[in-house]
Amino acid sequence: MAYDFDLYVIGAGSGGVRAARFAAGFGAKVAVAESRYLGGTCVNVGCVPKKLLVYGAHFAEDFEQASGFGWSLDEAQFDWATLIANKDREINRLNGIYRNLLVNSGVTLHEGHASIVDPHTVEINGERFSAKNILIATGGWPQIPEIPGHEHAISSNQAFFLKELPKRVLVVGGGYIAVEFAGIFHGLGAQTTLLYRGELFLRGFDGAVRKHLQEELTKRGMDLQFNADIERIDKQADGSLKVTLKDGRQLEADCVFYATGRRPMLDNLGLENTGVKLDKKGFVEVDELYQTAEPSILALGDVIGRVQLTPVALAEGMAVARRLFKPEQYRPVDYKMIPTAVFSLPNIGTVGLTEEEAREAGHDVQIFESRFRPMKLTLTECQERTLMKLVVDAKTDKVLGCHMVGPDAGEIVQGLAIALKAGATKRDFDETIGVHPTAAEEFVTMRTPVAG
Repeated sequence: MAYDFDLYVIGAGSGGVRAARFAAGFGAKVAVAESRYLGGTCVNVGCVPKKLLVYGAHFAEDFEQASGFGWSLDEAQFDWATLIANKDREINRLNGIYRNLLVNSGVTLHEGHASIVDPHTVEINGERFSAKNILIATGGWPQIPEIPGHEHAISSNQAFFLKELPKRVLVVGGGYIAVEFAGIFHGLGAQTTLLYRGELFLRGFDGAVRKHLQEELTKRGMDLQFNADIERIDKQADGSLKVTLKDGRQLEADCVFYATGRRPMLDNLGLENTGVKLDKKGFVEVDELYQTAEPSILALGDVIGRVQLTPVALAEGMAVARRLFKPEQYRPVDYKMIPTAVFSLPNIGTVGLTEEEAREAGHDVQIFESRFRPMKLTLTECQERTLMKLVVDAKTDKVLGCHMVGPDAGEIVQGLAIALKAGATKRDFDETIGVHPTAAEEFVTMRTPVAG
């Protein structure tokens, strides 16, 4: 049977665009459908605008520290509207780049909401198209729990478009999005409370990293409230919000920001017309080739709930395109040793196993750890400390994990990820000459284990 398209991609986020472009480059006839914005979550309401806001929030510290280096500044003033307008301009530029990338690679772009009619047919804007393969790359969507007054809260989707910076912000959640936005609001001058129902935020990260970040945020004056959860939110006559916690306490805020998880975006997709199955968390079930229970339908990225990171979606998109249209170049995505950064203030960079994971996996573990005040701060009053940590297998000398909390942690850990991916040993680290004077050199000068 002749199909209209060899591959029909639903969702023009990172993974969908990468799969579409490469498939078209391999000679396939490809279409992409997008109902919102080109570039998906990352470009529009995720990592890109968030990082721009993090840069903005960091200037408060830079101004504060400048006097130690002889700079005298008049009182700095911040204008939220300017930052948001400049951010919007940059995102619009990136949207245009994504459009050009697709069109110039020969992909047909359909703008509208696509739904699946049957395993080989997609309907969009009243038209139907047949496809040999359909790829679901619709990403995720933030969830706000349906407590009384939940309609007064916002998620990350709305945070990027607030008309003004709230004076008092309550951030709810313990994951990286909550921690990052708490740092943004706090750094830009809002009175910020981070509230999390668990013992300590960033579950799944190395214990030393979590504890160190807690200490640093407390030092900066952020209000951290653990083992706390919201019962209800009430809007007051003056527009402020009265937040009642489950323990009976009441807090006041101008903005309640929820970052308590994301769900796969499968609304009105038509999966009921196919044999596609979902797992118990609602994500699309796929095998190691990203194939669903319906052989002609594939899925990747946040919608399958594996590792919800943009570079992972890009790798999955490339793998799908190669397997379908250039099988001689196919290689599976390796989910081990994926580096990641949390753009909290200070930043976190991490790759490999945490100390807890290494011990649980049965490794005889040696821990190398260093905490120090960065050189840049020695002429200032700032008492921030950096943490660097290596998790090493005592038997093989292999470095199993590398963790950092401090300035430019993500930039530093990216290079170390290559070393860990290549199987570097602690001896390799020890025999590597450091770049002096830098914070990064500390990773190759830690000689004495702190625990075993």
